[in-house]
Amino acid sequence: MLATAWTMALQGAVGHLVEVQVDISPGVVGATIVGRPDASLLEARDRVRMAITHAAPPWPSTRRVTILLTPADLPKRGTHFDLAIAVGIKGADGTLPPGSTADTVFIGELTLDGALRAVPGVLPMVMAAAARGVRRVFVPEPQAREAAMVPGVEVFGVRSLAQVVAQLRGEEVPVAAPVHDSRGATLLTWRGDDRADEVDMADLVGLDDARFALEVVAAGGHHLMLTGPKGSGKTSLAERIPTLLPDLGRDEALELTAVLSLAGGDNPPGLVVRPPFRAPHHDTSKSSLLGGGAGRVRPGELSRAHCGVLFLDEFPLFRTDVIEALRQPMESGEISVSRGEESAVYPARGMVVLASNPCPCGDYHPDHKQNRCTCTEVQRREYRRRVSGPVADRIDVLRHVLPPGRADQGAHVSREASATIRDRVTAARRRQADRYAHSGWRLNAHVPSHLLRSRWPLGPELERRLEHEVHAGLLSRRGATRVHRLALTVADLLGLEVPDVACLDTALRLRTGEPLVLTAVGRAG
Repeated sequence: MLATAWTMALQGAVGHLVEVQVDISPGVVGATIVGRPDASLLEARDRVRMAITHAAPPWPSTRRVTILLTPADLPKRGTHFDLAIAVGIKGADGTLPPGSTADTVFIGELTLDGALRAVPGVLPMVMAAAARGVRRVFVPEPQAREAAMVPGVEVFGVRSLAQVVAQLRGEEVPVAAPVHDSRGATLLTWRGDDRADEVDMADLVGLDDARFALEVVAAGGHHLMLTGPKGSGKTSLAERIPTLLPDLGRDEALELTAVLSLAGGDNPPGLVVRPPFRAPHHDTSKSSLLGGGAGRVRPGELSRAHCGVLFLDEFPLFRTDVIEALRQPMESGEISVSRGEESAVYPARGMVVLASNPCPCGDYHPDHKQNRCTCTEVQRREYRRRVSGPVADRIDVLRHVLPPGRADQGAHVSREASATIRDRVTAARRRQADRYAHSGWRLNAHVPSHLLRSRWPLGPELERRLEHEVHAGLLSRRGATRVHRLALTVADLLGLEVPDVACLDTALRLRTGEPLVLTAVGRAG
């Protein structure tokens, strides 16, 4: 007899619907799994056989059991296939009514006595299942609330195989021991490392130029590079960017929580609603930053900063392979990790913020009177050269930060708080959400160049100005696209429908690092 059950396979953060076909027929006694299973999945034969023997007998001990996982060319790995295989076998032996497993996905690892264990990646699997029209899922009980974060899906949190069989047969569900989950109880939302409780833009003295640049970066999701002597405030500026960001929308929160679920370790105890802030040390490895690792491929720091901020301090001190590896994800917003036959794709739509000293000693100052640098010009040039041209060209905003002068340190200087700036950033992002409502993009920094030019042009006069900058060799084509995006963001902050000449001038200055012309309230003029 032939029966079917459904489960999910993950390649990075991308989920694929897997059909589990089970055939029980005369032949050589035994169980065979085909369809590119890995070692842990091949071991499911023994786990499932003992689980059925103890919790939902009988096991078809006098028949041949063939288990096909389709699509057959898709690599399958993990222990979460156990429950779907067991349900398929019980459907094939006639225990389950025909059609009882339709439109249903089964996720969970089985123990030998038929109990269920929690598995990693439940949230991205349920998200992928919902996107493919599945409306019912069975998961281990501690992960039911995690699965229920996905709207439109009926979630059954179960403790054992016996409970699943009883539920599918429409019978009274038997009592079972609770499922152990080392992560503890699940909360509805989790604010994560909310730095808004620790730092505020009002703490900063002076730095008006850089403060406005941070506002633009936060509003449009742009990449930023801060350069300046040590002690000028680069790290303080970067650490305050999360305080300017609004809470994540539902889709963004689901995407980020799914990535963190895949990352393992101390998983978030609920839906993450605050943008993350990640600041790996400059000695970090390429696999730690981009993703990889021994065994199962896991997302790296770049993906853990999805919808938030990845801060790379002392950027020239990072290894060359790490610096160059940032090219593709900074442009595309996703990271693809390939290792042997395994390939994983993770989202990486965070803002990359780089900080760099002007020289190895960090004391170089453009003002000769304040310059205490002991480096030679050759050393300074080699240090700056570590940030290659292609990487620098992917930075939207460049700011040269200098220590505040005595006039900026007056006790009565009024400085805007993060909450005030965040209100403007939120309003600007709302305008972008309306602009890109039916296009699949969220922020100006995410829109491809060809769509910008065709659907949201700057206008003839501004386009001519931008073309002049390109032909004069002051901007690359990629740089012109980034200036276009910045001009849109500046206009959004000012409440303008389309950018004007002042918006474009401000965008060009942000791009090239030239000082901004600021009004008393911190707006570009």
